Amino acid sequence: MQDDYELLDSGDGRKLERFGRVVLSRPCSQAVWRPSLQPADWRRANASFDREEGNRWHNRNALPARWEITTAGIRFGLSGTDFGHLGIFPEQRARWEWIRARVSETVADGGERPRVLNLFAYSGGSTLAAALGGAEVCHLDASKGMVQWARENAALNGLDTHPIRWIADDAHKFLCREIRRGRKYDAVILDPPTFGRGQNNEMYKIEKDLPETIRLCRELLSDTPLFVLLSAHTPGYTPVVLRNVLSQGISGAKTEAGEMLLTGTPGTLPVPSGVYAHAVF
Repeated sequence: MQDDYELLDSGDGRKLERFGRVVLSRPCSQAVWRPSLQPADWRRANASFDREEGNRWHNRNALPARWEITTAGIRFGLSGTDFGHLGIFPEQRARWEWIRARVSETVADGGERPRVLNLFAYSGGSTLAAALGGAEVCHLDASKGMVQWARENAALNGLDTHPIRWIADDAHKFLCREIRRGRKYDAVILDPPTFGRGQNNEMYKIEKDLPETIRLCRELLSDTPLFVLLSAHTPGYTPVVLRNVLSQGISGAKTEAGEMLLTGTPGTLPVPSGVYAHAVF
């Protein structure tokens, strides 16, 4: 399978990554070890980003305004943002493959098309994984711009006419409305921010709001649910933290947890980049 993402090296608080034809050097606080490659190898990066004196790119004009890559069997359109993001978090690759496999198994077994809810959905990696597996998906993010970006990614994957609802809204408000409507989902995916704001300045703080988010998601699960997948990038949140929150909020399921990693070729040191936990029924 084609994969255009590769972690080339990391160390001294930075990571060197290849996104298709573009190589970037960006901050990585977890990389407290020494780089394996030589300084000359790092200097070959097309551009770099740092936060030492505010967010800023170096040699940004060397970046394409937009370019495309394929990873985990999903096509993404990328662009350098003012915050150093590109429209993709490749540490989620293994989770996307897991989502697609779980959904595909259900469809292959002759079941109805699963209904999947993806909250805090960003540029749609999990949405696309579920849709490519055969699910009907509801994609929700507070940012209209990110919802549009996700829709463009769906088009890149030939999913223009696939049953995907695109929603820009506050997560809790939407969840409460769905509960009142009696709508049900067979799986829920969520990647809540450490801190975020909704369209009408609604505040979300993960340490305060996550248990309530999980409770609301539990109310939306169908009578024959498949899974709930939770991921987070909040400092101090370990796999045990997420597993504890998920196991308390989602009863009757087997819960597992682990680290999400940026990876490259054998011998390249992996970089921990967030954690996940899933509850499987």
